[in-house]
Amino acid sequence: MTREDALERYARFYAELTPEGLEELRHLCREDVRFRDPFNDFRGVERLIALYADMFDQLDTPAFEITDRALGRQACYLRWIMTFRRKGSPWRIEGVSEIRFDEDGRVAAHLDHWDAGDQFYAKLPILGAVIRWIQRKLAA
Repeated sequence: MTREDALERYARFYAELTPEGLEELRHLCREDVRFRDPFNDFRGVERLIALYADMFDQLDTPAFEITDRALGRQACYLRWIMTFRRKGSPWRIEGVSEIRFDEDGRVAAHLDHWDAGDQFYAKLPILGAVIRWIQRKLAA
């Protein structure tokens, strides 16, 4: 399987992500897959499945829209928009996933890059007000 084929398969999985489909991660990822985002950094497909199961438990209608993809020399990249509702409020987070595949086309590493300060913490009631104040003070 080429890296392009592996990336397409993985992108399709995220675009169609459902709680019932999480077991597919066992086929797409290595058993010791590394996952990192602004809140997590761990290894293991079991933990990755548990993370997404928790996401579906905690959030209403989470969904990923894959808006772009790229093949680099060492890694592949998926640009995405995640939408969900939390306590009735709509949320939108934009980010990029850096994906590294092994020689068999399975995901060896999934590293998410997105701005948790601006897209998450700044939207929280008390902490958000403090962050917005700091942003105003630091703005040119």
